[in-house]
Amino acid sequence: MFLFFKILLITEFLHMCTSDETTTYSENEILINSIEEPSLAEDALLDTFTIVRKYGYPCEIHRIYTEDNYILEVHRIPYGKNNVSRGDKPVVLLQHGLLSSSAEWVIMTPGKGLAYVLAEAGYDVWMGNARGNTYSRSHISLKPSSSAFWKFSWHEIGFYDIPAIIDYVLRETGVPRIQYVGFSQGTTAFWVMMSTRPEYNKKVSAMQALAPVAFVGNIKSPLVRALAPFTNSLETILGLIGANELLANGVINDIAGKTLCHEKAVTQILCTNLLFLMCGYDESQLNKTMLPIILGHTPAGASTRQMIHFGQLYKSNKFANFDHGWLRNKYIYGTFKPPEYNLSAIRTPVFLHYGDNDWLSAPDDVDKLFHQVSSVVGKYRVPHDKFNHLDFIFAIDARTLVYDRIIKIMSRFN
Repeated sequence: MFLFFKILLITEFLHMCTSDETTTYSENEILINSIEEPSLAEDALLDTFTIVRKYGYPCEIHRIYTEDNYILEVHRIPYGKNNVSRGDKPVVLLQHGLLSSSAEWVIMTPGKGLAYVLAEAGYDVWMGNARGNTYSRSHISLKPSSSAFWKFSWHEIGFYDIPAIIDYVLRETGVPRIQYVGFSQGTTAFWVMMSTRPEYNKKVSAMQALAPVAFVGNIKSPLVRALAPFTNSLETILGLIGANELLANGVINDIAGKTLCHEKAVTQILCTNLLFLMCGYDESQLNKTMLPIILGHTPAGASTRQMIHFGQLYKSNKFANFDHGWLRNKYIYGTFKPPEYNLSAIRTPVFLHYGDNDWLSAPDDVDKLFHQVSSVVGKYRVPHDKFNHLDFIFAIDARTLVYDRIIKIMSRFN
């Protein structure tokens, strides 16, 4: 356990010492050569906007200001490559998981990535980026190099970021309501928003929760379980060495993705086993060819407080606000313990999609959420025994196992 903790600190130190700015394009070109398919390999280096345009889809970049002055970059696919209808269209917002970005919806290529599938199904697709990730590293007055920039958890993402994105999208499109699809932390932020700002129930017609996360007391991942008891200490230690950000996208992604994890690398088994150790074992749905591209975009950075907050949920077995310590809690919340989120305030129709082999969003925790959110319409098990956490985004058969059903449900709310 101590060894893993030490490895995590060393990895973060390497990220601090090898920023994106130190990598030249020529170095990246050398790394591309280690992947068998050059056309696909370049996707590991391209940003979301360029990937979408590469495959013949329209894409727009929008920058949105939050109430607390963070600047978010949001990507939009207004219509499909084949379905080019530009009339009145239903609008959907996709919100990524922890340590990820909008890229997770498009890197699996057209016909497989959910953003493309939805665009061809007739949706105006918007993809959010939470504060602090690759695309949302700006603030009106704070810089990412300052510790003040990183004083947020997923609470602020739910309280500020998602409402700001929704309001902007409603203004831009003129629709009265949107649909919402969240994966992992993207669902957590949604629960926060609806619990603390219930007026947004009127702005979302339906919510699809992929691998929903609120209660995490039954997490099976041995890595997460080993780290959870040290979460508060981790924030202190990383703060002392100036690491308020955890696992930013950079040179480590290039080395791991395009050198260590490609199909012909003898070290690829280490990459796959690390994913399985965190999220659950499902080799049959893992497209190993895509590992370098996935690791070229993920991890995309997050604040240490996001990790800490999830660790607090595991220890308390409650879905509660961030625990600042009893004295500061009293000052901020008026109570010595952080208050639990008011899940009864959620009135938007919710559909929960879960996998039996998900080590981060365990079926028992999903069931607990199901019984506490009264607006849940359905709880759907993915019909594949080994389906794990990341399979919701990267599985070979994600479309047939999950996406087709989601689109069918969504069609009822257009």
